[in-house]
Amino acid sequence: MDSTVQILEENLERILKGEGLEVTEFDSVPEEVKPVTLRKSVCYIVGAVIFNSKDELLMVQEAKTECYGRWYLPAGRMEEHESILEALQREVKEEAGIDCQPITLLLVQEQGPKWVRFIFLAEETGGSLKTTAEADSESLQAQWWDRKSPLPLRASDILPLIDAGIKYRQNPWFPTLQPVDIPCPVICQRLFLTFISGDIDTSDEHRLWLLLSSNNATSHPSLPIAILVNAFDTIPRAAHRLVKECLPSSSINVHTCGILGVQHNGRIPGKTDGICFNMLVLLENSEDKSEISSPPPLEGDAYRWHEVSNHSLRAKIMQRIKEESVLPVHSPY
Repeated sequence: MDSTVQILEENLERILKGEGLEVTEFDSVPEEVKPVTLRKSVCYIVGAVIFNSKDELLMVQEAKTECYGRWYLPAGRMEEHESILEALQREVKEEAGIDCQPITLLLVQEQGPKWVRFIFLAEETGGSLKTTAEADSESLQAQWWDRKSPLPLRASDILPLIDAGIKYRQNPWFPTLQPVDIPCPVICQRLFLTFISGDIDTSDEHRLWLLLSSNNATSHPSLPIAILVNAFDTIPRAAHRLVKECLPSSSINVHTCGILGVQHNGRIPGKTDGICFNMLVLLENSEDKSEISSPPPLEGDAYRWHEVSNHSLRAKIMQRIKEESVLPVHSPY
């Protein structure tokens, strides 16, 4: 096997496992690239869905003036120098009094690159519930909620998060996923962008291609990386933009399946506050799928198609696409 193809396949396997790769170059750059800065140009929020052995849910009573006395999941903003996991554990400790260990990232919510919320399914590992005697500016107290007794909620936006936690505990639909500690200066996404011949739902005989970048940043083939720049450039929109760049004349449907991995470091404020989302994306021709035997021709030389001939790797990619076994991402509004 060609050594460059071998390196590519090894990297693809890493991404499919939820691991990460260093970000060395950007491909779809609509504006001047500037590093993001936490709490200045971006805001990251962490939240926890935690159940005890009785299937009761951890809730905290708010101390903020605008929602005083109401209940919510333990959640809060990430601080400088923190990793995503450190922010989660700090917020749960401050607001609920308990120590926790994340089981998996459960979902990601975003409103463009300026506001991103990471929701974890986690478990209690120690500490004790915060009491009213320990009330402070973070919260008034914490309790386990049976989800049946009346409880005045701060907002109903947590109900889908709770449902997602219940669903994952009953039947995990994607592999457990934790953020990996790899620095990035901006918010971007590495696009695991696939094209499949034929109808994926009716045939077992498929050919599969990946879109690769032709930039010279690395000595081996790599997946394209698109930057999210302004407040309106959401995760799905960035993928559409890149596809439009290389396939401006094709009738292509772009389906953002979900997140395969999250890369973040945050140790150097203003330089490593960015996040790289490794995204699985499926391109589908809007015409009769059964007659499509190859991907649409690319315009320009910035990208190229690579057919995945490794049967094992192709099967893994197909499985993730068919079963949509990826971390969901969406806007909460």
